[in-house]
Amino acid sequence: MAFSPITDLVNWRLSSRIPRLQEMRDNPIAAQQLVFRELMTQVALTDFGREQGLTAECTYEEFAAQVPITNYDKLYPWIERSIRGEANVLWPGVTRWFAKSSGTTAAKSKFIPVSRESLEENHFKAGRDLLAFYSEQVPDSQLYDGLSLRLGGSSKINELNEHSYYGDLSAIMIDNLPLWASWRSTPSHDLALMDEWEAKIEKIAQQVARQNVTSLFGVPSWMLVLLRRVLEIRGETSLEAVWPNLELFVHGGVAFTPYESAFEAILPRGTRKLETYNASEGFFAVQDRLDDPGMLLMLEHGIFYEFVPMADFNGSDSRAIPLSEVKMGINYALIISTNGGLWRTIVGDTVQFTSLAPYRILITGRTRLFINAFGEELMIDNAERAVAEACRKTGAQVDEYTAAPWWAAAGEAGGGHDWLLEFRIPPYSIEAFAQALDTALKASNSDYEAKRYKSMVLQPPRVHVAAPGTFHNWLKSKGKLGGQHKVPRLMNDRSLIEELLVSGF
Repeated sequence: MAFSPITDLVNWRLSSRIPRLQEMRDNPIAAQQLVFRELMTQVALTDFGREQGLTAECTYEEFAAQVPITNYDKLYPWIERSIRGEANVLWPGVTRWFAKSSGTTAAKSKFIPVSRESLEENHFKAGRDLLAFYSEQVPDSQLYDGLSLRLGGSSKINELNEHSYYGDLSAIMIDNLPLWASWRSTPSHDLALMDEWEAKIEKIAQQVARQNVTSLFGVPSWMLVLLRRVLEIRGETSLEAVWPNLELFVHGGVAFTPYESAFEAILPRGTRKLETYNASEGFFAVQDRLDDPGMLLMLEHGIFYEFVPMADFNGSDSRAIPLSEVKMGINYALIISTNGGLWRTIVGDTVQFTSLAPYRILITGRTRLFINAFGEELMIDNAERAVAEACRKTGAQVDEYTAAPWWAAAGEAGGGHDWLLEFRIPPYSIEAFAQALDTALKASNSDYEAKRYKSMVLQPPRVHVAAPGTFHNWLKSKGKLGGQHKVPRLMNDRSLIEELLVSGF
């Protein structure tokens, strides 16, 4: 093995974290208790904490009794005060950064508070620890002798008002990258923060096509677009000839399975892959073992976790349990309290534990119906409003519908959504209905809008017309006729829509 002074130095530094990380794996409940105590110390200094009657000495039982489980909409009045520049609202001091994420029923976009502590002690720390886990398992790595290509869904930082700034989480992180993270990264900051995505992908591809890239970090859908452009520039069919030293791809944001074959066809042989669970609300988990798909919960990184069994989930009226009470084989809704100022907040994801010693999870879905095959986070409320608007625009009336993703053929990028609709009154034009549906979805969901940009990742919706009685007959065939049984409006896989299209109920 060739002498690699840069990587050896970095690995030596990262190795100092391994004993502490092993302590976290060995004593997870103690780690969470320390986080909880620090969070109580801080929330007691805020307006939110005082209104909820929280003190630095508050016990978990008191915290759970006094602070209701909440969602973004209910927490927004507090967030809005922080956006206006008020101090000590949800977190001590003034919060200046807000991560723009996909919207809820009340807004196209939501703004998640990002404190300095959440950047340093959660997002950056968890990213550093992911690399520590990797270095521990790959002692002959030469990762840092090359560049790390980081592709976020970012746009430039924007000014909310004279006090506050917003952007995608990746943009905020890029703008605040510590020296250790920016030292060996590509592309340059000016390209990484570009607004115009088509030009951005092209400029990044041109910049990185002849660099020595050894690792990739990004959402699979966008990363595939970029890598295919790099191959075009270099006139190659495999990245083996472009980046022969590429050894690691860290991905997250959407399920990797639909993209696996496409990446296998172009990545250098032996490229290792690791998944992360990193959201605007926090960096929750990392795949700490190359041979285990389960992601380790990061338990000393400023987040206190609670869980609601999905069988008992009832939104804000749910009863949550702490980490010490979870079991394997159960789908849980994730509830978080963070050093960014979120308190008992429903994330919206469901997880299942693959191990309790240590605590490892897989993401199993969402607490509500959704499609998130390409990072679009299309929720049922987006769909309902969009279908209604498309009906209004085209004179149609829809009785039932369902939608699901489709993926491009193996080796090709992108995909889209199939919509199967049963019309009581058909639109004057199916094409006009599809266009109106697409326009309404863009207006209600900023993530869908971004993925649809010039059809680079997400193609226009494909509308299929179901014969009268299709959905009724499907429910009847399942023994599910009745007011309590409904056809799933959105599915993140094609099982239902394929059954309906093929069987022709």
